[in-house]
Amino acid sequence: MPDEQGRPQFVLHDHRKPQPHYDLRLEEGGVLRSWAVPKGLPTDPSRNRLAIEVDDHELDHLGYEDEHKSVADTGWWEEDRRDDGFLGFILHGRESVRRYALIRTEGGRFGRGRPSWLVHLSREQPGP
Repeated sequence: MPDEQGRPQFVLHDHRKPQPHYDLRLEEGGVLRSWAVPKGLPTDPSRNRLAIEVDDHELDHLGYEDEHKSVADTGWWEEDRRDDGFLGFILHGRESVRRYALIRTEGGRFGRGRPSWLVHLSREQPGP
């Protein structure tokens, strides 16, 4: 369900239950690849945040909200760089454009054996 220009979409959900956290969802291959981000996306390049890979979601979750979940940001995203265990990307949100990276941690696993990642805010950000 790319946007009008054919660009893949993203959504950042603010989840309030069972524990407050955010869900980052990137459209890829007909689904939303998803990560739970307990403290939200980083705002400082010197402080990475934990991200836990979760099950893919259907594209109808792009605008999904309920009493426990709201859309914190949405827009389109572009891949910046991809290597084994590394995904660099730019989020073009409603109010800002920010470059991040998801970096898979070595052997990090959480509940149900889910891989863990770090979300990093790049020092080099896109220009205005």
